[in-house]
Amino acid sequence: MAAELVEAMNMVKSFRVSDLQTLLASMGRSKSGLKQDLVGRALRLVQTEYSPELLKNVRQLYESRFPKTSGWLAARRPEGVPVAYSSLSSSPTATSQGADYLNGISKPISAPAAEVKLVPLPFYQTLETLLPPTELIAQNNEKLQDSQCIFELTQNQVDQIRNASELRAGIKSIQVVLRICYTDSIGVQEDQYPPNIAVKVNQSYCHVPGYYPSNKPGVEPRRPCRPVNVTPWLHLSTATLSNRVTITWGNFGKRYSVAIYLVRVFTSADLFSQLKICSVESAERCRERIQDKLRFDPESEIATTGLRVSLICPLVKMRLGVPCRVLTCAHLQCFDAVFFLQMNEKKPTWTCPVCDKPAPFELLTIDGLLSEILKETSEDIEEIEYLTDGSWRPIRDDKERDRERERSNTPEYPVVDICIPEANGHSPAHSSTSLTGKSGSSSVGMAGGAGGAAVAPGGGAVVDLTLDSSSEEEGGGAGGDSEDTEDSADSPAPKRGRYNYDKDLVTAY
Repeated sequence: MAAELVEAMNMVKSFRVSDLQTLLASMGRSKSGLKQDLVGRALRLVQTEYSPELLKNVRQLYESRFPKTSGWLAARRPEGVPVAYSSLSSSPTATSQGADYLNGISKPISAPAAEVKLVPLPFYQTLETLLPPTELIAQNNEKLQDSQCIFELTQNQVDQIRNASELRAGIKSIQVVLRICYTDSIGVQEDQYPPNIAVKVNQSYCHVPGYYPSNKPGVEPRRPCRPVNVTPWLHLSTATLSNRVTITWGNFGKRYSVAIYLVRVFTSADLFSQLKICSVESAERCRERIQDKLRFDPESEIATTGLRVSLICPLVKMRLGVPCRVLTCAHLQCFDAVFFLQMNEKKPTWTCPVCDKPAPFELLTIDGLLSEILKETSEDIEEIEYLTDGSWRPIRDDKERDRERERSNTPEYPVVDICIPEANGHSPAHSSTSLTGKSGSSSVGMAGGAGGAAVAPGGGAVVDLTLDSSSEEEGGGAGGDSEDTEDSADSPAPKRGRYNYDKDLVTAY
């Protein structure tokens, strides 16, 4: 499914304006606009509404323009740049090599090589076909089958392997790889290993990728089906150039085909260099895309005034270095191109980390506008907002305002100093009591039952809360009555609490 989708997208990218208009009109879509708009609209149509009818229309339009070319297109790369996606059709010379030997018999009993096409791989550039896709034939009714194939290397091919640079210790950049897929002539086929697979090259077993453990409960481990490098076990001498490959596989009803290629292996750094040279979307084109997304739609009740984009890569949760996205994705959020290529080099999935849709290498593009924004903004800015006119603004101020609002959620209460007299001349009550006040030394004495307070040395009033009504009656003399009588004539009597103290003099907290 994914391979056919990529094939259809490749075909659409080679269409002329008239072909694009015909395709869009047949599916009831608008056919007005520039070619780049038509291409983007057609790619989104293929991705969102993929169906056999749509695939048939795309193939008919493509075959009408390229009647003699294969279904797979070369990747979108300029001249002089190594192409990682090349045609897998075998040449007559390569087909003649090894075609006489399969499963230990003199003539192959299989379908023609042109009927099965393997999906091109970004990290492998096919140089020559040593054995075209050929079906594995079961010799008996046993569940485990052994199939043998023999191929030869020319002296030129041997020299290419010997003189190739090393990707790492013991791994050459020019390799002989074995690929296995389902035997199906419809569309292109992805690599698929049969059950219980084992590969033996010249009497030595070679390494086959194992299973990846799954971190999800109830999900079985999955084996990454990638090309098997058989180069270290080949005879690379001039005397013996024939190599025998024995494949042990489980015969459980499905049909498989095997192919052997001489390839050039690319690293993630090589693909990144190709991406920087050939697939960078200009800042002006990115602004036009933003304006198209934010353009007012009179039929919509909701008007979008801005789109927020994070500057943090969804893959590694770090600031973006090289912002990259897929041409067919509807979102503007980018991911880091370097990390994306490195992850697919180790475990090829080619899936967009933002929307989980297919993200083939040929449809990746570097966002020129976001690259400029990353250079202009500081490290503490993690998000921006695109506006309707194509401009942008940082979101840092809003985040700081939110932090200040969170810090100010706790209400602040005024601090009262209980040692400073209030405006009415009284101070808040202290827990300590003073018995030093005397009627002869102050205007309000301790014996005066009406006041019940003494003047402290600092000027504040000290309230004695230990006096009760009986002590007041016993201690209340004529000296205090005269002053109380004069005060009561001018002002109402103060309110007294249960313990006979002036309520105006006590502040409760």
